[in-house]
Amino acid sequence: MPSGPVSWRPAAGRRRVECDAAAPGGEAGAEWATAEWGGEAGLALPLPGTGRVAVAAPAPGRGPGEWTGAPSAALDRDGSFVVAYRVRRAAQRGGEVVVARSDDGERLAPVARIGKDRFGAASLERPALVRVPGAGWRLYVCCATPGSRHWWIALLEAASPEGLVGATDRVVFPGDSMVGVKDPVIRIQDSIVGKTNHTIWEAWICCHPLDEPGAEDRMRTAYATSGDGVRWTWAGTVLAGRPGAWDARGARVTAVLPDRRATYDGRATKEENFRERTGVARPAQTRGCLMADGDAPVADVRYLDVVPLPDGGHRLYYEAPLPDGSHELRTELLS
Repeated sequence: MPSGPVSWRPAAGRRRVECDAAAPGGEAGAEWATAEWGGEAGLALPLPGTGRVAVAAPAPGRGPGEWTGAPSAALDRDGSFVVAYRVRRAAQRGGEVVVARSDDGERLAPVARIGKDRFGAASLERPALVRVPGAGWRLYVCCATPGSRHWWIALLEAASPEGLVGATDRVVFPGDSMVGVKDPVIRIQDSIVGKTNHTIWEAWICCHPLDEPGAEDRMRTAYATSGDGVRWTWAGTVLAGRPGAWDARGARVTAVLPDRRATYDGRATKEENFRERTGVARPAQTRGCLMADGDAPVADVRYLDVVPLPDGGHRLYYEAPLPDGSHELRTELLS
């Protein structure tokens, strides 16, 4: 567990994101989306229910609270898939994160199991799995503080996915007494500054305000950047729920595509906690900012991750509810 003074808030003098209230639109917005990020302007957003569906990992049991899901996936150098996901039993909350390999993206072979006890956590939720070019693998694990609604995020680093189980953890997003942080989405981007190539790490983090007892399920997404993926600079909230809308209780980014379009989990009420649905968002003109698009969810699933494929297709992973209250991990191939 993190100890000592912790804070996620930007320090005085640091630039905060000022998100655009209007759609990017227009000539400048189009140039930003397609030129800087080589985007997929005009292409359909890859969404659940549009490809070939397979169960990648079944629910661990039957009934409410028996959940497999919250996936984060990446391609290895040889084109195979590595997928990290959370397994939760009704009797023990989020018990472990499983890291698995797959040649075809559908049949998963676990290579590492990382339990909550090694972090001293009450529960684990969605991890973020990142392949670092030339430097191995990173797994960002979100952990619940026992006896509290607080969450923090730890980092594991190893040369291979198999090595993550024995890696030493360190806290990189501690949260604080007023905010719990969890369910990270982390991307690496190359940026040209002058004639020098710089690597920029970006994070979209789900933040839960803890200022109102009994209402800690509220959520919003904040944005942070880093030069090394370890020391981060917070920029502020970039996506939040809309009063009176289907996502009024909060918005949690789940995937960000290369062209900056995104998917997110939302819900209208506290009672819908754990039954979030998927919405879509598009980029605002300020880097990192997003705007919810549409007035209804697009899929009855949560924790959608999207893996762009070399042939232009996509593979999706997401957590899908079953009629008995359990959840399974599904995947779809979209070509």
